[in-house]
Amino acid sequence: MKLRDVMTKNATFLNVNDNIEKAAQIMKDQNIGSVPVCEGNKVVGIVTDRDITIRATAAENKSNGETNVRSIMTSNPVTASPDMDVHEAAKIMSDKQIRRLPVVENNSLVGMVALGDLATDPLLSDNAGEALKNISEPYNVE
Repeated sequence: MKLRDVMTKNATFLNVNDNIEKAAQIMKDQNIGSVPVCEGNKVVGIVTDRDITIRATAAENKSNGETNVRSIMTSNPVTASPDMDVHEAAKIMSDKQIRRLPVVENNSLVGMVALGDLATDPLLSDNAGEALKNISEPYNVE
């Protein structure tokens, strides 16, 4: 099975100059934990609820309305192709300890796949469970 079969199409995204308030509002409205950040159609980063909580709170002398997502996003996020096998995506998510992957085709965002997308398919639930187990373990930087 390919990612295009399980991904969320027409994923919401932010522009690098959007503010943190907008990012948080999108996450709240759509009940999601991360939003890709694009320059044009190209994914250049990803902002997570954790980025907002940790990085934005630590920003000096700026309100969330003044701080743009570029300053708190994770740059050059791991991405996937819509033709990638779901098992390969689950392995990447496990190895990199990430829960969500932007799906990119021809340098343009075409969707998002989350660990939950993999867990809903009975054939993939073992992969999702293994990925979650690895994501939940402390990350060792060597």
